[in-house]
Amino acid sequence: MSEPSKRPDSPARHEAIDISDFVYAATGARVRRLTMPDGSHWFPAVDVCKELGHTNPQKALSDHVPAGHRESLETLTGGYGLSVPAGREWRRDLNVISLQGLILLVNACTKPTCAPFKQWVAEVIETVQRDGSYTLEEAEVQPAGPGAPIAYAMPEQVAEAIVRLEAHNLQLDEELAKGQRTSIELQQETLGVQRESLTLQREMLATQKATLAVQQAMVRAMERIADRLDALVLDRRRPVEGLRALPTTETVLADWRQRLSVTEDVWTVAVVIAPVLVEQGELREPPASIAARTGLSVHRVDECLRLLHKHACIRSRGGAEDGAPVYVLNRS
Repeated sequence: MSEPSKRPDSPARHEAIDISDFVYAATGARVRRLTMPDGSHWFPAVDVCKELGHTNPQKALSDHVPAGHRESLETLTGGYGLSVPAGREWRRDLNVISLQGLILLVNACTKPTCAPFKQWVAEVIETVQRDGSYTLEEAEVQPAGPGAPIAYAMPEQVAEAIVRLEAHNLQLDEELAKGQRTSIELQQETLGVQRESLTLQREMLATQKATLAVQQAMVRAMERIADRLDALVLDRRRPVEGLRALPTTETVLADWRQRLSVTEDVWTVAVVIAPVLVEQGELREPPASIAARTGLSVHRVDECLRLLHKHACIRSRGGAEDGAPVYVLNRS
């Protein structure tokens, strides 16, 4: 709760009990306050109702505070020729109540913290009924100087209420500080766990990358082994199929002439790739490299390779690491 607020133009005024302490003992909170030029004190009804536990401020005012002790902020300040205080919390239609209205709401409150103040009010009324008046005891230490006002001792019930409230607030502050320390410790522990988790995730990612690289290497090795096995199987089958001799560049080119009508461009490409297919068993050379060797365009080289593939002269076997297509002889 914010500190009580006073009008800067309020005249100096001596009070038997400090209004801040009086309201604090009555409500258990530091409630916002406006002090008018005539010394009267007014309080936002919503603040008082919140501290006293009145859940419906409008009903609480209607049930417990007479019209003469409640007013809108604009009407109250206008009656003294004052403007509405600055700030969004001071709305023109804000309901405010006088000190008597505040005491009436306290008497209607059932919070245990209000009990000492209500007992003191009952004692004051009983004393007035019995003795005709109620007088505060003078303080042991009085202000010095001529014309100084008399200082009165704070009533025992009011003083005890303030002491209990301060002790309670101190305990709450300690519990809040303890809770904040615990929260900070938990946040630090959580941050440590998050850092460890991030480290583990990075290690797992590195392991996954290494595993993927190994798997890719294994796949390439298995492909090479499969190619070698295919070649071995073909070599073993050749004697059975008529002891056919291993192909040479010349026999391959002759076979290709029989399979298709060879144009000059196709023959140029065939002469370049046939020795490679015979000697190395596969062609991994990119079309751009073949184009550079033959003087043809890359597009034309691709067309020639597709034509050889279409007529079963060569067959595709995947792609190389650099993306170039891989071809082998079609020996079927």
